[in-house]
Parts: sequence; structure tokens; C-alpha cells
Amino acid sequence: MKVEKATKIIRNGGIAAFPTETVYGLGADAWNASAIAKIFEAKGRPSDNPLIVHVSMVDEIHAFAFDIPEKAYQLIEAFWPGPLTLVLKKKPEVLDVVTAGLNTVALRMPDHDIALELIKQTGPLVAPSANHSGKPSPTKAVHVIEDFGEELAVLDGNSTKIGLESTVIDLTDVFPAILRPGAISRKQIEKVIGGFIEESFFHPLEKPKSPGQKYSHYKPKATVRWLEENDSTELPYALYLLQNTTLTAHNICVYNGNLEQLAQELYDRFRQADLEGYKEVLIQQLDANHSLFSALNNRITKAIGH
Repeated sequence: MKVEKATKIIRNGGIAAFPTETVYGLGADAWNASAIAKIFEAKGRPSDNPLIVHVSMVDEIHAFAFDIPEKAYQLIEAFWPGPLTLVLKKKPEVLDVVTAGLNTVALRMPDHDIALELIKQTGPLVAPSANHSGKPSPTKAVHVIEDFGEELAVLDGNSTKIGLESTVIDLTDVFPAILRPGAISRKQIEKVIGGFIEESFFHPLEKPKSPGQKYSHYKPKATVRWLEENDSTELPYALYLLQNTTLTAHNICVYNGNLEQLAQELYDRFRQADLEGYKEVLIQQLDANHSLFSALNNRITKAIGH
């Protein structure tokens, strides 16, 4: 499918999937409440889970947010377009369905030519991951089709570059706080805006300010767990994601400390486990000093279910 066709669908109040550098998004006009409702219905997404608004130009954030702090502009200069979402104070005219009724709005500019071209033609889009809620996020067009079928419009941009959802940082409180870790690390952010960035710990009775906070996410049907020292690495019904081993088998994937590759492939491996009938996905512990540790640990812990 071409961008022009997806543009026409979205302008007519429909929804379409498109690639970003993180995962595939399911897009709808950010100012069209009925179109956004179609996203929630298609995904089975809880209504209290806010959406991220995707823009193609920095100036577009002013239609959604006000009282924007200098730190936001510093981060935009450093990381946009890219996998960083900013939570800012929302303007009153922003639709409640976008923000789940909160007084904040989440915004980012994706680093993908297809995504940017689409948004330039349609205007800002809300775009949660293009999967059924709770399932592994899609990193290939075929993943979107697996969940929604051929009737959903999908722009194919091959495999996504990063494979994990964006870092989300809240800039509305006195101290900035990371609500969801991603490819841009806390250390990278601190280098730009200085000071200490908090890691937010979400309370289940609160309203989430960011996707990925409240609900169990990223789960295949197979059980996901960390590989323990006494676990066998030769179970035929398990898919292994290992960091170092001399074993070779069709159900063993070896990453040798390359967490960038693991991040890019993680959701694809989760989907592979279900397609090929594995009962478990066993993952070897990760290097805690790697810049992607927090993001990967977060997604794997969510897939484990706690």
C-alpha cells in the first residue's frame, strides 16, 4: 500500500497501520474522536490507557501542549525525530479520549521516513502499537496482519530498527521522571538536561500517564521466564534466548551480549514461540550495565506478568 492511500483512509475517519523506528503504530487523526474510538475497539484497549500523539514538525506540539519547559526543547533538539516521548501539560481543546481524561498529553516525532511522510499528509496522529492489547507489539507488517487480518490498511516498512516502544519522560512535575524506559536511556537524557531523572514507579490504583504502565503487556501465549542456573537448555518445547552458549539448535537464539539485536527481535521471537507451538520462552539474564537493559528488562518483566 502507498502512503497516499493510507492518507485518504485516515482523512476519511479510518485507521491505518504504519512503521516507525520502534514498532508499528495504528494511526488515527488526533482530532477525530470517532476515528480514535475505532482504535480502542480494534485493539481491545482499555479506555484509561492514554495515547501518544505523533507529529512530523516540532511546531505541531503547540496545538496540544502549553507551558512547555525549556527542558522539553533541549530534549527535542537532542533526540527528535527519535524514540523519545514527552509528557507535557495539555491544552483544553485536546480530546479526552487521547489523554484518558488526564491534564497531560504525550507527544513524539518518529524517526521513520514513511511515518513522517504520512503524518505530513494527514496531520498529527495518535498511534498506539498496531496489535491486540496485551500481545507482543508488531515489528513487521506481517505481525499487524496476524492480529487484524488483510482488511486493515498497512504500510509495509520492513522490520523496525529498534523493536521496543519509545522512552516516555514526564516533564510536568518539579523533577522529570521516566514513565517507560526505551532505547534512549536515563543517562543519555541526564547528559542533555542535567540533574537527576527519576524512574517512576506506577501504583495500580493511579491513572497511567503513559502507555505501558498499568497493564500486563507484550505477552505471548507461551510462558516467558528468566533462565535459572538449574534450568535445562535442551527442552524441545522451549525457545531459548541466550547471551552465551556453545549449544546450537533450531530453538536456541544466541545474542552474545548484542542487546540491540535482542531488542529488535524480542517481540518477533515471542510471536515465533506461539506460531511454532513452544510452551516456554526462556531468557538468559542481561548485562545490567548495557544502555538497553532497563528497556529490555521492563518489557520482559511485563511479558512474564509481574
